[in-house]
Amino acid sequence: MKGKHLLSVHDLSQAEVNRIFALAKTLKNKQRQGEEHQLLKGKTLAMIFQKASTRTRVSFEVGMWQLGGKALFLNAGDLQLGRGEPVKDTARVLSRYVDGIMIRTFAHDEVVELARYATVPVINGLTDLYHPCQALTDIFTAWEFKGELQGKKLAYIGDGNNMANALLETCAKVGMHMTVATPPGYEPPAAVLAEAGNDARFTGSRLEIVADPFAAAQDADILYTDVWASMGQEKEQVARRAAFAGYQVNSELLKVAKPDAIVMHCLPAHRGEEITDEVMEGSQSVVFDQAENRLHVQKAILALLLGN
Repeated sequence: MKGKHLLSVHDLSQAEVNRIFALAKTLKNKQRQGEEHQLLKGKTLAMIFQKASTRTRVSFEVGMWQLGGKALFLNAGDLQLGRGEPVKDTARVLSRYVDGIMIRTFAHDEVVELARYATVPVINGLTDLYHPCQALTDIFTAWEFKGELQGKKLAYIGDGNNMANALLETCAKVGMHMTVATPPGYEPPAAVLAEAGNDARFTGSRLEIVADPFAAAQDADILYTDVWASMGQEKEQVARRAAFAGYQVNSELLKVAKPDAIVMHCLPAHRGEEITDEVMEGSQSVVFDQAENRLHVQKAILALLLGN
């Protein structure tokens, strides 16, 4: 993987996904046992943020430090990008200073252009289209709790957003089934479904879009949800709250999933909207295990892309 970009999970082979998971498990164990694992000593990561962040910033910054490297927080407003410098110029300049670039932004095309002109690996920390690092973390977490992933079912309840898109691609890579329950008009883009479908043909993954959340949750191994209105959609919040009123992960929905189903949320959560406090704090919730695993999975991604 050294030298590659990570713009979406579709960029990775199934073998590369498995390699990320294996290394994440190793690095997690090393950290918990207090073993040094400075695989990126002397390396530097530029982190460009055009969207607010808690987990992405802290996990990448701490991760680089634990790997022996250095992370630079670059607020877009403080860069010349914020004053109109072309993305391609920023990409070529940063490539001469740092060993990798992570960007969290709105337009996916901006990340694609950054990668086109950068001569160091570019990692998509989130765009409006994909959230690959989170999706890889989520399926790694599923692997930790459920073991063999082939044939397991993930039911995603809510907006067909960047999170749903990234999970569709990741489930397709590892042979998991995924059903998205979303109101008409909020489905994942057809192009994303087609791309994930190509991978699903080789892994036996079954991908479905339905309107009924209870049909989606039936016999699910994993129930997953995300906020109804993402960053940049604040003006749609009232309309979205009405559209998604029946798409809450609650105790009634949990009853139709498998008895040992786990519940996931990528955070931040709007408790009482897309998920109830009862379920999020319940014994089947692995939400904070997910959050921790951002650190371990991203360390594996960084080590494989930037390291030797």
